[in-house]
Amino acid sequence: MKAAVIGIGFVGRAHVEALRRLNIPIVGLLGRSTERTEEACRHLGVPRAYSSLAELASDSTSDVVHVCTPNHLHFEQAVAVLRAGKHVMCEKPLAMNVGEAAGLVELAQSQRRVGAVAYNLRYYPLCQEAKVLIDQGVIGEPNLVHGGFLQDWLFYPTDWNWRLEPELGGDLRAVADIGTHWLDLVTWLTGRKVREVCADLATVIPLRKRPRGRVETFQTASTASVDDVTVTTDDYASVLLRFEKKLRGVMTVSQVSAGHKAQLSFEINGAEGSLAWNSESPNQLWLGRRNEASRVLPKDPTLMNPKSRDYASYPGGHAEGYPDTFVQLFRDFYRYLQVGDFTAVRSFPTFETGRDELALCQAILLSSNEGRWVPVP
Repeated sequence: MKAAVIGIGFVGRAHVEALRRLNIPIVGLLGRSTERTEEACRHLGVPRAYSSLAELASDSTSDVVHVCTPNHLHFEQAVAVLRAGKHVMCEKPLAMNVGEAAGLVELAQSQRRVGAVAYNLRYYPLCQEAKVLIDQGVIGEPNLVHGGFLQDWLFYPTDWNWRLEPELGGDLRAVADIGTHWLDLVTWLTGRKVREVCADLATVIPLRKRPRGRVETFQTASTASVDDVTVTTDDYASVLLRFEKKLRGVMTVSQVSAGHKAQLSFEINGAEGSLAWNSESPNQLWLGRRNEASRVLPKDPTLMNPKSRDYASYPGGHAEGYPDTFVQLFRDFYRYLQVGDFTAVRSFPTFETGRDELALCQAILLSSNEGRWVPVP
C-alpha cells in the first residue's frame, strides 16, 4: 500500500512521520501552495509535489490518501479521492456537519472504499489496556464517567489559529477540536453511546487580535500587525451526558486553561472499582478499590493483557506518547486494508464514528443555545 498526504502543517507532518515508521511509502504531498508543497517535499524527502487536488486524485500510484487540512476542506477532498478509488484516513472532525459526514459514509460504501477518522488518542497503550479491563468486568458495570480535555494554547487574546474562524473550523471549536477526542475515547472504552446532552458553552475571550500573516498551529503569532476580531466559537464547554444503560457522565473542555498543554483525562467509576488516566502522564493507569489499596499500573507489556500488549511497542520503563498513537492507529488501518475483507469488523475509528461525533456536536450546540437537555439523533 502507498500513501499520499494532503496538508503539510503540524498534523500532516505527524502523519508523515508515522507512515515512515511503518515503512509505508509516501508518494506525494499536497499543500496550500505549490511553493510550500515543493519546500515540504524537499525537507521531508517525499518524491512528488502535487499542484492540485485533481492531480493527486488522478495519480494511480497511491492507494490511500491522508486528509490533514482545515475542517472546511475535508468533505471536498475526501469526495474527490474516494471517487478516484482511494481509501481515506481523515483528520477529525470528518466534515463540517452531519449531512456532509453522512454523504461521505454513503460514498465510501458505494465506492467499496474504506474511510477512517484520526481519533488516535484511543491508541495509547494504557487506553487499550483500560478497554480490555472494562470489557473483562474488572471495575464492574460502569456507572459514572467524568473528565475532559484542557489546553492553554489559546490562553491570550493575541493567540490565533484558523480554528477560531467558523467558516474554516465550524460553529464549534473546543468541543469539535478536542471534545470529540474525549467523547470518542469514553464511548469506545465503555461501549455505550451518548443518548442525551445538556451543555454550557462560553467564549471566554470574545475579542482577539488576528495577525495579518499565517500562523502555524500551536505557534505564537507576532503582534506587530494585527486586526481586532470578534470571536463567537467556544473557548470552554461543560456537558452533562446520559449514555446507554444508565451510564452518567460529564465532560469539560477548554483551550484557555493556563498550564495545561494537552491534558485529556478520564475516570470511570464502576460497580466494583474505578480506573483513571490522563494524557500528560500517559504511561500510568490508576486502578481504584474500596476495600483494598488502589494501585498504579505502569505501561509495561509484561504486565498488560495479551490483547492490549500488542499496542505497546517498547519495554517497560520506555515511555510511549503522542507520536506513537498515530503509528498504532495507522497499523490497524493498513493491516485491515491489506487483508482486503472490507466486510470484516473494523477496530479503528471509521467514517461512521466521525458521523456520530458530528451528531453529538450538533446536539451539544443546540442544547447550549436553548438551555435544555437535547437527545442525540
